[in-house]
Amino acid sequence: MINMSKKLGESVILIKGAGEMATGIAHRLTSCHFKICLTEVSKPQAVRREVAFSEAVFDEEKEVEGIVAKLVQLPEQISDTWNEGKIPLLIDPEAKVRDFLKPDVLIDGILAKKNLGTKMTDAHLVIGLGPGFIAGEDVHVVIETNRGHNLGRIITEGEAEPNTGIPGAIAGYTEERVIRAPASGTFRTFKKIGDGVKANEKVGIVGSAAVRSRIAGVIRGLLRDETEVWKGMKLGDVDPRGIKTHCHTISDKARTVSGGVLQAILEHWSE
Repeated sequence: MINMSKKLGESVILIKGAGEMATGIAHRLTSCHFKICLTEVSKPQAVRREVAFSEAVFDEEKEVEGIVAKLVQLPEQISDTWNEGKIPLLIDPEAKVRDFLKPDVLIDGILAKKNLGTKMTDAHLVIGLGPGFIAGEDVHVVIETNRGHNLGRIITEGEAEPNTGIPGAIAGYTEERVIRAPASGTFRTFKKIGDGVKANEKVGIVGSAAVRSRIAGVIRGLLRDETEVWKGMKLGDVDPRGIKTHCHTISDKARTVSGGVLQAILEHWSE
């Protein structure tokens, strides 16, 4: 057990990354009255942008299901942002704010499929999401992120399931629902998240190459217009169920993983 003398509402949790999964975790933990701080890169490339706090990097603030993340420039602005009832987000790829915050919990939510520098000494409790971490070596706990029976499982020894490279099935579609770049260059889109598409419909271009949806449905995620991409890069995803409200709400996967994170925190808490 990890001895934390603070009350739950006084504890500080630093989350590396602010994409869809990290946002789902930040949302749940904020709802549970933890003090959350997010870090991001200067040019995040979240696909499910409507449910990614990383959009605050471009728009200064981003609201997801009633909770707002706010871009701050300095660590000294974090406390004031908490007092506003918002989640502070810093452009800080190496999470150097850790030395300022001295967080009780650090969560690596980058989902890079490898460890980019997180260590067990970074906080009292260090949690890694998905493959790339070893519980008991570089983090205290790993949370399973692979869809299926073990999604959200808390791993205290060993690793998560290896990355399959195959997206989770939705209405029977896996890889087919992903929109990928046909070439390297600047992505320009004619669509926005929430728009309906038909199979083989043109949704944008990369250079002179057409970007098409392989299936019919609704665009659930899409990179920002004029993003620099490489051939084969994921540009977006199409939800074949066609329910537009799903584009603006946290996914079942993110909710399940965030539940595992919350449980891991509470299990390591002692009076």
